[in-house]
Amino acid sequence: MARALYIHWPFCLQKCPYCDFNSHVRDSVDHARWQAALLADMRAEAEMAGGERLDSIFFGGGTPSLMPPALVASLLDEAERLWGFAQGIEITLEGNPSSVEAGNYAALASVGVNRASLGLQSLHDDTLRFLGRLHDAQEGLNALEVAQKHFRRVSFDLIYALPGQTPDQWQADLTRALDLGTGHLSLYQLTIEPGTRFATMVRQGDFLPLEDDAAADLFVLTQELTAAAGLPAYEISNHARLGEESRHNLGYWRYHDYLGIGPGAHGRRSGPSGEKWATQRHRKPENWLAAVEARGSGCQSEVAIPRPEQAAEALLMGLRLREGVDLAVISARTGVAVEDLVDWPEVEALDKLGLLRTSGHRIAITLQGMPLLDAILPRLVADGLVSA
Repeated sequence: MARALYIHWPFCLQKCPYCDFNSHVRDSVDHARWQAALLADMRAEAEMAGGERLDSIFFGGGTPSLMPPALVASLLDEAERLWGFAQGIEITLEGNPSSVEAGNYAALASVGVNRASLGLQSLHDDTLRFLGRLHDAQEGLNALEVAQKHFRRVSFDLIYALPGQTPDQWQADLTRALDLGTGHLSLYQLTIEPGTRFATMVRQGDFLPLEDDAAADLFVLTQELTAAAGLPAYEISNHARLGEESRHNLGYWRYHDYLGIGPGAHGRRSGPSGEKWATQRHRKPENWLAAVEARGSGCQSEVAIPRPEQAAEALLMGLRLREGVDLAVISARTGVAVEDLVDWPEVEALDKLGLLRTSGHRIAITLQGMPLLDAILPRLVADGLVSA
């Protein structure tokens, strides 16, 4: 089974108004101190989860493209020493498309990063200003061109279902994006998350989010355009040419083990007898740093996951994928009987409505069901399972 390592770099130059990730703005960062702490946290995790080689590494944030390439190199060298790398390992680094960060791409590629994920978010200056981005559209396109020169695989993000956005506008933008030649796109509908600046703005009447029906129409249009271009959805928001899927994220959605280090990082770690552990690092950067320096690990909690809850997590993650889930596989991994995994009358009802398809023990949400995924998932998971 594939194993992944996630490394969190929590710092950004500015907090975007839609973002609820664990990202923070600081006047300065002591890179030597953070390098030592990340290496220590990695060694602590390896003591608990050694042995199996890594199939993927993902530097997320925050803005990890702000990390000095030498720091990235030291983390990759230590990860390889501790676990070893599977042949063809995927090593992804997220970044914002500023000229400063693009200047690091050659050095990052030289130390082993082989996949870049860029937060373009829009191809229009006015939209980028609305989204609180620091780059403009041309700077983003220039950074994408540089990334494509240095990395074997490149993905970029776009946000759609913006206030007042029409199907014609989104079709023009997505068509242009598809012509830029990457093998992977992450296309996210704008979501107003609690606690963000956008949530405050909506509450104050500064703007109105796009209505649900209009957003659903744009979702269907997205599926049609990406499929026609050879980048069909393999997950509700992620689209790729065959073989260009993010192996790291597939590991999450297929409920494989992943190890998390750095502030706020989560992990799922299996034991020798089929048990599974949920790990979480201290969220605030300063608290994580103090914990590592005091006792060699930034881990705040490590909790055994009951088998029914493992099954629920596997279902909730796997049903985001176009391939769906194989209930027999989940049963074998968790010990929960197939007949106890899902609410079978609901499966039958959703199947008749065309929102779900079944084939043997495999169930999957259809294209028609994907816009309703958040409502469908709680109905599918059997009452006897603990919700993840």
